[in-house]
Amino acid sequence: MPMHIAVLTLELYLPGCHSLKQKRSRLKPLLARLHQQFNISASEVDHLDHHKTSVIACAIASNSAQHGQRLLNRIPGWIETHRPDFQITYHSITLL
Repeated sequence: MPMHIAVLTLELYLPGCHSLKQKRSRLKPLLARLHQQFNISASEVDHLDHHKTSVIACAIASNSAQHGQRLLNRIPGWIETHRPDFQITYHSITLL
């Protein structure tokens, strides 16, 4: 059986965030909720030492590349709707 991995990379801007502690206190619930809502893995992967920006990656393994891509395509809109305290400045999906 073939396995397909899809990865969504999101660059986020966190307006009003003034420290790394504050950034992490906002990111942790977002990452947990993405995992719960979409059954994906999510983690901060870049801009770890910048308090106003973050890069997160969301990944899913599936037997269908189209399923993984469709699922990940829903995430930016979900963030904009449910977490307006984050601004998405860039996003892309990579299929492996």
